[in-house]
Amino acid sequence: MSLSIGIVGLPNVGKSTLFQALTKKSVLIANYPFATIDPSVGVVAVPDERREKLAALSESKKDIPAAIEFVDIAGLVRGASEGEGLGNQFLSHIRAVDAIAHVVRIFENPNITNTQQLIDPLADIELINAELMLSDIEQKDKSRLLATKPVLYVLNKEAEGHNLSDTPDDGRWIRLMDFLKDKKYVIVDANVENELRELHIDDKQQFRQEYGMFDDGINALIRAGYELLGLMSFFTTGKDETRAWTIKVGSTAPRAAAAIHTDFETKFIRAEVINWQKLLEAKSWSKARDLGWIRTEGKEYIVQDGDVIEFLHG
Repeated sequence: MSLSIGIVGLPNVGKSTLFQALTKKSVLIANYPFATIDPSVGVVAVPDERREKLAALSESKKDIPAAIEFVDIAGLVRGASEGEGLGNQFLSHIRAVDAIAHVVRIFENPNITNTQQLIDPLADIELINAELMLSDIEQKDKSRLLATKPVLYVLNKEAEGHNLSDTPDDGRWIRLMDFLKDKKYVIVDANVENELRELHIDDKQQFRQEYGMFDDGINALIRAGYELLGLMSFFTTGKDETRAWTIKVGSTAPRAAAAIHTDFETKFIRAEVINWQKLLEAKSWSKARDLGWIRTEGKEYIVQDGDVIEFLHG
């Protein structure tokens, strides 16, 4: 299942830096608008400790994660819907993705150019949203409207700058939090996360402690994006490999089987299912079967996030 999230926002809010941190793939970063013209695409592994534990239990030769696609799209500006700043080209890139990660700058740093007179996250969000809606008005095909795409707001802070989140009584921060109270958002430091990407895991922990960042913002972002797309994972595990398979929430067992091979859906007979935690508790598939913990499910079964499944097909 190939679904993508477009990283959008005003110029110089940290989109390309965030993309580098996400994908460990070099893209052009420059301190001026429109540094990125053609969208860069990166396939990102979804972090999942459940899969890792199952792989260790099965002593799998391969540990294969679920993945989602992130697309780095150049910064939009006021008037983008009318073609300003190559806006039509960039808006078409956004129209092609399934969801939006809207990067919003919440730090003040005079050394990094800002296209607006004042750092005001909510005003920046409203500007981008207005351009998306104006573009939709001109769109003849109303089946792929920008304004209806699911959105994850990514609040980009900076270790070296002044962050609005550090002054929660700031009116700009209060207005932003009020806007986000019923929406999905994460807070990351794109620059620090980008610097961390090449470090050894032990060095990463020390680095995070120095900056007071004990949570992995990138992992939180990836998981939030996965959920934003309405996705979940089921697992297959064995000596050869343990793999997380991506399906839509609410998928039936035959539909989930199609993630492995399209023929499995039409030739589906039944599924043997156990929750990943119960399998770890049993310590083996055969022991779980002896304990009666493995269930036999038919075509109507709705797969649950974290199910470990073996499919029987014709």
